[in-house]
Amino acid sequence: MFFFDPTYILVIIGIVICIVASINVNNVYNKYSKVKSARQVTAADVAEQILRRAGITDVKVEMTGGQLTDHFDPLKKSVRLSESTYNSTSVAAIGVAAHECGHVIQYYRSYFLIRLRNLFVPVANIGSMLSWPIILFGVLFGIGYLVNIGIILFTGVLIFQIVTLPVEFNASSRALRILKENGILVGEECGLAGKVLRAAALTYVAGAITTALQLLRLLLLFGRRRNK
Repeated sequence: MFFFDPTYILVIIGIVICIVASINVNNVYNKYSKVKSARQVTAADVAEQILRRAGITDVKVEMTGGQLTDHFDPLKKSVRLSESTYNSTSVAAIGVAAHECGHVIQYYRSYFLIRLRNLFVPVANIGSMLSWPIILFGVLFGIGYLVNIGIILFTGVLIFQIVTLPVEFNASSRALRILKENGILVGEECGLAGKVLRAAALTYVAGAITTALQLLRLLLLFGRRRNK
């Protein structure tokens, strides 16, 4: 009867939340990727301009495959913009490029929360890879302490996601302020870019909620079993 455990409803809720967030960010991005900026400057040029004005000269701006695969790689000191972003002059692409530059500035300004987030990266990686195998092994062989270890590792994943949230919101805030102060986006363009960045941030919120629901399910499921 394990398969029909009613706590599965928590997993289903989490999946629905993630699907809705994913659909929303794609819809919002696609909508505002059709709105060209008044200055007609590409997202790649914007990224280089922001980094240059921040005094950051050792970070490259490169193209990477896919859509919405934009990210900053601190190890290789590279802002990687997706194919749909790199050469685009849309307010959506410019907002995304500026957001990634916001992360670069966080690193170079030693923003506390991104340093804290980095401390949890190994914990999150280990937890995401090993928590479920350890839990399943503990269940199959009736080793309770292994289940507890697995739950602790999974909790580390949730902590990492929670710490990531303010980091993402801060990067977006920095991006919008830079775009406005430097006149890169004008008029209502900043507001439109803000909509794209908020939709993107909500995917991180959805991920954290989903992980929290899964953790709650584990606590309910195995806490109940220990009480029997």
